[in-house]
Amino acid sequence: MPHVYVVGVGMTKIGRHFDKGLVELAAEAYEKAVEDAGIEPAGIVVSNMMASSLQGQDSLGALIASSLGLRYRPALHVEAACGSGGAAVYTAYSLVASGLLPSVMVIGVEKMTDYPTAIVTEALAQAADADYEVFYGASFAALNALMMRYYMERYGVSRDEMSEWPVMMHENALKNPYAQLHKKITRRMVAESQPVADPIRLLDSSPIGDGAAAVILASGEEARKTHWGATVEVTGLGLAVDTVELSNREALDRIPALERAAEQAYQMAGVTPREIDVAEIHDAFTITAVLSIEALGLAGRGEAAKLLARGRFHPGDRPTLNPSGGLKARGHPVGATGVYQVAEITMQLRGDYPGVRVDNPRHGLASNIGGDGSTTTVVILSRRM
Repeated sequence: MPHVYVVGVGMTKIGRHFDKGLVELAAEAYEKAVEDAGIEPAGIVVSNMMASSLQGQDSLGALIASSLGLRYRPALHVEAACGSGGAAVYTAYSLVASGLLPSVMVIGVEKMTDYPTAIVTEALAQAADADYEVFYGASFAALNALMMRYYMERYGVSRDEMSEWPVMMHENALKNPYAQLHKKITRRMVAESQPVADPIRLLDSSPIGDGAAAVILASGEEARKTHWGATVEVTGLGLAVDTVELSNREALDRIPALERAAEQAYQMAGVTPREIDVAEIHDAFTITAVLSIEALGLAGRGEAAKLLARGRFHPGDRPTLNPSGGLKARGHPVGATGVYQVAEITMQLRGDYPGVRVDNPRHGLASNIGGDGSTTTVVILSRRM
């Protein structure tokens, strides 16, 4: 398999960017990534979920590429709900590994805060089954609440144990200059926060925010022309899908597609879960994080929440999970999230991450989920000496 490297990254702070549109946010991430790498990409892959619904804008590949001065170069738009970023990285890797292009930039961008929460919630619900879930009033939060209630009851997990994840995320995000939320919380605050869809509370949920992130993938020959060279290699990838409708899944206490994507990525990279030093995992809700930990082979079935409550996966542990603060506190501009994750892991491996830093990591993992487990990707990155 040809070698593909991440040679440049760029991110915007996640928040309420009322003064910037999709193109302006994408341009900021693009310029940072180009400066970081020292090269311009030969092609562009844009990841976005909701521009069609919220901004009334399609043709994002052409729009963003031409706006950045990249007219006539190859440009695509990838949509896989909240998993768009990971799917775009998968696509970009394929373009470089095939030899079709020497380098490709993935730009994830999303604008969500210009609209009332009810409108954004309706747009997010399009990740569910329109005929058999959305039609009957099932929101994205409600579907995840079904999974969370089932998990807690089956494995005897208390509300207090479940609350440790958001507490850790807020603590990690305090040191992340790109994070949307900079506020400490407690388990009690999580449990007593506003109900969203019982048992999911407000502080179990990721916030609505705008943001853009970019990563440049390059072949070995092209990487040698960049500032970072062949420092960080994409050594494993996996992508798997499941039914969109939750009631057709194998189980409510698992994310089977993520299990399969992880198996593909581990096998391709030639590593095991025990060799992962740092991971950025998808935690749109607390239950998403808990099920992801288990699907990635980092904990046994029904064990993740209890392990978290006892201090596992916190900074200083191996692996450290979501030192960025995750979707929960770093923020979740949905179509851009998977690109943020790959950028963050790249910086951890390079040793220049500006927030909570993992000591001397060799292998890092990013896992991105679309819907409540319908489209999943896993990317493994490795530091080359």
